[in-house]
Amino acid sequence: MVNTYIALDLETTGLSPARDRILEIGAVKVEEGEVTDCYETFIDCGIPIPPKITELTGITGEMIKGSPLRDEAVRGFLEFSGDMVLLGHNLPFDYGFMKQNVVNMGLPYERGGLDTLKIARICLPELPGRSLDRLADHYGIPQEHHHRALDDALTAARLYERLKEEFQEGHPHLFEPCSMVCRTVKESPATNSQKVYLRDLMKYHRIENDVKIEALTRSEASRMIDGIILQYGRIIR
Repeated sequence: MVNTYIALDLETTGLSPARDRILEIGAVKVEEGEVTDCYETFIDCGIPIPPKITELTGITGEMIKGSPLRDEAVRGFLEFSGDMVLLGHNLPFDYGFMKQNVVNMGLPYERGGLDTLKIARICLPELPGRSLDRLADHYGIPQEHHHRALDDALTAARLYERLKEEFQEGHPHLFEPCSMVCRTVKESPATNSQKVYLRDLMKYHRIENDVKIEALTRSEASRMIDGIILQYGRIIR
């Protein structure tokens, strides 16, 4: 049974760690069942935020302007969390994004984890849904800003404590951390030729957006170039 852990939640631009980016990190440090510290930051992700993500989270491009870039924000989380066990609701999602970003920085990342969604699926099979907000309603856990990272991390921690209180005696193995299995490949930054061609394409077609070309990976730059050519056509010399 784990009483000390880091509850983690991320808001992202999409569902794929290899294709999408972290917008916000929220983490709560719990020691012997008590919240002792927290870490919260937006990330200037360098690409426009999809409208559906803004609708879901309330996070806009204006809100992340001037925020730390990925490496600074992720390093801050690593310093905050150390090698403590991670906890989250559908933790493999958040862990996959965090590991991809840490690996892209050239660092190793392996942590044990506790998933409140997994625990709830086994212990509360009768509920019609086991999303974080439904489980919070079930246990009367207050939520001020659902789909914001720090609030969701805190809700996950409170949910874990309630689940532990109710079910640890009958299911002790569910409250022991498991190894998080997540395969990642370090992404290479965009090449100079990609960046030059992308700038030329955008200038030629008079495309204006908030993309930070210097922060793109090789695969991101390739997808962006292909998308512009598909929509607007190639440069005609």
